[in-house]
Amino acid sequence: MLKLDNISKKLGNFNLAEVTMEIRKGEYYVLLGRSGSGKTQLLELIAGLNDPDSGKIWLDNEDITTKKIQERNIGLVFQDYAIFPNLTVFGNIAYSLHCRNTDKEVIKNEVTRIAKELNICHLLNRFTNNLSGGELQRVALARTLITSPRLLLLDEPLASIDASLKDDIKRTFRQLNRKGLTIVHVTHDYSEAVSLATRIGVIHNGRIVQEGLPDDVFGKPVNRFVARYAGIRNFFRVKFRNEGRSWKAECNGNLVLNLSEGKYPEEGLIIIRSNAISIFKADPSNEAGNCFRGVVKELSPSEQGMELLVEAGEMFYVDVPMNDFKKLQITEASDVWISFPAEACTALPGGG
Repeated sequence: MLKLDNISKKLGNFNLAEVTMEIRKGEYYVLLGRSGSGKTQLLELIAGLNDPDSGKIWLDNEDITTKKIQERNIGLVFQDYAIFPNLTVFGNIAYSLHCRNTDKEVIKNEVTRIAKELNICHLLNRFTNNLSGGELQRVALARTLITSPRLLLLDEPLASIDASLKDDIKRTFRQLNRKGLTIVHVTHDYSEAVSLATRIGVIHNGRIVQEGLPDDVFGKPVNRFVARYAGIRNFFRVKFRNEGRSWKAECNGNLVLNLSEGKYPEEGLIIIRSNAISIFKADPSNEAGNCFRGVVKELSPSEQGMELLVEAGEMFYVDVPMNDFKKLQITEASDVWISFPAEACTALPGGG
């Protein structure tokens, strides 16, 4: 479907560097990265708003690297919607068909069809200055879809949408994808990526640093940057050592972690998910895994319930479901024990 082969582009002091990726027909591909990482610039290269300095872009086995935007049949929905304020909703949606001198009756039928699909028929005669963010998003989407693009590009499509409306817009994107539309969606929001993507690419400083299924990318991050996106907060710089038939990770001389079987470098990082750590008021005597005595330093509400910062040789972030937290009756300065299995420790080579 879409293939980028070694794409590079210098933009002022920023470089997109040797980006290679392939998106299959019918995929919902989310490109995840922070502001300034290059994700929007990459989208503009795919759309044809800019040309790469080097590399090739292929769409359905056709080289479109130097084709004009109007020749690519790619739909792009901008982050700011780019709605024409002097036109009604009908006029905005119909704009591209008017430019092609399409018959008026065909335009009417096509606008009505796409408006029904996106549930905005009641807006067709209104001007856009009083529309909500969610309504504007649907209008911009309808204006793009009416051209029947081979590929839909979405630039931070939920960034300006109220939280209460995001689920509805996500549902619309999923429905379009289920009907066979290939979508490339760029965002900085981890939750968007997890809830929508069939495959994810993580971009950082103009390079794709990891790519794959959501569970693979966030379950096995290749570096600290990706791990942080997955919500992992426990990072420990360690030296690895083999003791007979078992592996250990020594953290700054403060504590030693038991690791599962495997191959490890001489040094690197250990990451541990906050929800993989259990907390107790008494010693659970977990000899097979990792068990450390500590003191609760901070308590903070979290999506899972309560996040505890525990000092136990190193600082550990621990997510505790609210029901469990209430039963434990833990407060700041409480003496506790933390425990987690060896399998919860994921090793990253080097500095991560």
